Amino acid sequence: MNPCSYPGCECPGHKHHIVFRSHGGLDNDLNLIDLCPEHHEFGVDAPHKSRQADVRLKQELQEKYYEVFEDKQYGVDEIAELIGISFNKTYKAFLKVPNNAGMYAREDIIRRLMGGRLY
Repeated sequence: MNPCSYPGCECPGHKHHIVFRSHGGLDNDLNLIDLCPEHHEFGVDAPHKSRQADVRLKQELQEKYYEVFEDKQYGVDEIAELIGISFNKTYKAFLKVPNNAGMYAREDIIRRLMGGRLY
């Protein structure tokens, strides 16, 4: 078990989806952080208790995606490789995303990875 990602906390953490799976978040490493129960659900700065904390994590994630996806367009195989999940899972996740001959625009990719919205 990894330690909590919250600065200064060394308690054991468990995986937290920054973009919740119920909102379209995927199980890729960038979308997962380790948080202890206090920083996950119960504390005042926990993303499940504080909208501000939740949005801050989402904004940080979105910036990381902009760094990862520098080009204007990508195919599903490239997206899968960059986010570290299988081609099949990526293909299914992007079925409803607009594309041009199998090429997806950077903004559409990031919007999909962020659960359908940008922050």
